Amino acid sequence: MSSEKPVRFAAVGLDHAHIFGQVKGMLGQGAELVGLSSYDPQAAVVARMRELYPDTPWHDDPNELLHDPSIDLIVTAAVPDERGPIAVEAMKHGKDVVSDKPGCISFEQLDAVKAAVEATGRFWSVTFSERFEVPSVAKAGELIREGRIGTVVQTLGLGPHREGDKAHVAGGAGRPEWFYDPARYGGIITDIASHQFDQFLWFTNSTTAEVVSSAIGNFGHEETPEFQDFGEVNLRTEHAQGYVRVDWFTPQGLPTWGDGRLLILGTKGYIELRKYVDIEGRPGTNHLFVADEAGTEYINCSEITGGYYPALMDDIRNRTHTAAPQEHTFEVMRLALTAQAQAERRGFLPR
Repeated sequence: MSSEKPVRFAAVGLDHAHIFGQVKGMLGQGAELVGLSSYDPQAAVVARMRELYPDTPWHDDPNELLHDPSIDLIVTAAVPDERGPIAVEAMKHGKDVVSDKPGCISFEQLDAVKAAVEATGRFWSVTFSERFEVPSVAKAGELIREGRIGTVVQTLGLGPHREGDKAHVAGGAGRPEWFYDPARYGGIITDIASHQFDQFLWFTNSTTAEVVSSAIGNFGHEETPEFQDFGEVNLRTEHAQGYVRVDWFTPQGLPTWGDGRLLILGTKGYIELRKYVDIEGRPGTNHLFVADEAGTEYINCSEITGGYYPALMDDIRNRTHTAAPQEHTFEVMRLALTAQAQAERRGFLPR
């Protein structure tokens, strides 16, 4: 498409607050938001989006936007089980897609997305926001590419969340029913740990990996046995190892929804990220600590900007895959689905 023609995009599926970052990111690159629609018009995220963008037309029927030939891109943060079908429908009608994670919740959905990408030439990008929208992760990648800690041999990714946090669903009455149903959200590993799989592949410069072991548990929610409040995974490639832990046990006393941490071990040093809080330490977010052969250093990354959304604009215009290689996105979701499917079950989970 012409670089002079504005990129027109619509938001379809407004059930998770990640949509705010997706829309803000595209608007920040000069794209035009031309429509809003969702399958649950009563969701709190819908109400907030309509408050934020009162001049953007609302469509009761999402297909009006998915089928509109004048629209270039669809962004979605629908209920997870709706994201794959939305992407397929959008691509069949000539649109690129940017989906919240997880981009799909089953191997069948992933196969359908792959087939749509192949048939249409459109791209499917999943917003792994813990890398794409977190400045400290971008800085860590820069340091690693410079050789600061040598060759990365292991990542340890922790993704704790707080069940009672309403920010992810824009307030309202709190967590909706689908949040407790793995048939809709895909399970804790598929949902949350896809972030950590993305980072493992990226930091270790790997195109594929093996799930060595995985487990899911319900240790604190006996009243909702379908809910999964704990997950862990061991990963490996020929040259690196990875460990992932995700959970819903962030205590109320922590001043944010989760103490997301990432430790990256290299042959000449290591990096630790405290993404959202440095408990009893420095205020704010995006704290990076590095230890190498020269000593130790603290870097405040809060002012660093990421390159995901500028790259997305280039990809739309130039038919490239610079924001995230398409095969990388496929592999991240394959790993997440594999780890979820083969996970050992513990705690109050139904058998």
